[in-house]
Amino acid sequence: MGNFVANEGLSIFVILVWLGINAFLFVHFYMAFLVERWYYTRVLLGQALPWARAPAACLNFNCMLILLPVCRNLLSFLRGTIQCCSRTAARQLDRNLTFHKLVAYMIAFHTAVHIIAHLFNFEFFMDAQLNRNTSLLTFVLSEIGNGDNASFLNPIRTNETNPTIVMFTTVAGLTGVAITLALILIITSSMEVIRRSYFEVFWYTHHLFVIFFIGLVFHGYARIVRGQTVASLDTNKPQNCSDKFEDWGKNGSNCAVPEFAGNPPGTWKWVLGPMILYVCERIVRIYRSHQKVVITKVVMHPSKTLELQMKRKGFSMEVGQYVFIQCPSVSRLEWHPFTLTSAPEEDYFSAHIRIVGDWTQALYEACGGDKNEPQEAWKLPKVAIDGPFGTASEDVFRYEVVMLVGAGIGVTPFASILKSVWYKRIQNNQDVFTKKIYFYWLCPETQAFEWFADLLQSLEGQMTEKDMVDFLSYNIYLTRWKDHEAAHFRVHHEAENDPITGLKQKTLYGKPNWDNEFTNIASQHPRSKVGVFLCGPPQLAKSLEKQCLSHSAADVKFIFNKENF
Repeated sequence: MGNFVANEGLSIFVILVWLGINAFLFVHFYMAFLVERWYYTRVLLGQALPWARAPAACLNFNCMLILLPVCRNLLSFLRGTIQCCSRTAARQLDRNLTFHKLVAYMIAFHTAVHIIAHLFNFEFFMDAQLNRNTSLLTFVLSEIGNGDNASFLNPIRTNETNPTIVMFTTVAGLTGVAITLALILIITSSMEVIRRSYFEVFWYTHHLFVIFFIGLVFHGYARIVRGQTVASLDTNKPQNCSDKFEDWGKNGSNCAVPEFAGNPPGTWKWVLGPMILYVCERIVRIYRSHQKVVITKVVMHPSKTLELQMKRKGFSMEVGQYVFIQCPSVSRLEWHPFTLTSAPEEDYFSAHIRIVGDWTQALYEACGGDKNEPQEAWKLPKVAIDGPFGTASEDVFRYEVVMLVGAGIGVTPFASILKSVWYKRIQNNQDVFTKKIYFYWLCPETQAFEWFADLLQSLEGQMTEKDMVDFLSYNIYLTRWKDHEAAHFRVHHEAENDPITGLKQKTLYGKPNWDNEFTNIASQHPRSKVGVFLCGPPQLAKSLEKQCLSHSAADVKFIFNKENF
């Protein structure tokens, strides 16, 4: 239980606070539209009025939050600022995209409730105009303001129309349609199947958020939802005058004709601050995109993995960080995140890019990956870099014992870590708190091993030379191979090096038995905090997180960290 609190306590607290604020705003604004001022509005609309206004308040709150988790420069600054005070708090910033998605789902939910309620409202407004009976309070209320149109209650001013026409001829209706269409496109294109297979569709439709926020700010400008004015309540109290509507304004009547007004638009007060922060964020990105980046080396690894080694004036990084890369000759709008595979001690920074889509394929070709002859330096494409940005892997040196788990290309953050650890070791850096690293690499096929095996072979040889073989324990798994499928390798099993990777450590087949691995590490390192770092799929994350919870005890704790970009 204690380890669960250490791993998830702050996250759960943040989510509960966020849900609590949503619940408070909904209830508060629901009740706010049940007061006397809105009595005559409720005569026309019934309970659809508070059901429309309560989710609108929640929408304002969540639209205030939605941009903040994607202000990556702001988050990077905050992470560096609070990390010295609270590692747990800093780790929450690594879950920014998860929170971004949760807020988006909440926006979608409240939007749906708001739209449904307003559809009923438009029908009620229309019904009040169509049922032209002066003995009905609803019709009398709908006729108010016909002369000067200054204090009307019913925004539908005639019975010779319909709600659809009103929807497309009013500011509220047009902006509402634009907001809804933009939100539908943004959310549907964000589905994982679209994002992974058609990233450009996701990227471009996501920028409809500009239309969404513009429409959101102007949505309440026409003040369609109107209530009785404070001054009018002095001359027409609904509890006294609602039954005497036929005598309103007549001589001898104590009830004047009520006057109505809408609330001034207030959404801008909620979203102006985050919008300014996001504009500043974009300005910083534009500035960085114009800083000169030089590609010093291009390496074409097997399995269509491209390594770019680059330099930029003033560039400084930590282990496990990532950058966003833009290649203007491929696309001027698209930025893609890649983990840095170089170490801070090296005089360049590098990224390994697996060719899996249109953008990476175009970059591969621009760098000469499809050509047999070497590419001349002046022919290499220009690239822009935004970053570096912090991740959970930055905390790796804060643990005495570390488990690194990479799946496929997810091994890239650990390339930087392993390189940096080695540099620190050979430099006899006494500041290295980490004493033991357990490294697990899970790959479906043998080709994925090819580019990273060189680094492991180098580390293995140098650690043997320095008599440090106990510092790094690594296990490489071919997850789609079973023992019987690898039988033809058995004849090589007695060889000094593994026939697949060339390493002294033999390749294992199938998936790891995580229960056994965690049990062994717990027994080897009592009275320790073990940092578990993963870059891999959600299913593996759930499995490792479960193991961290089940194997933590009073004398050993496993702290789970996952890359989320």
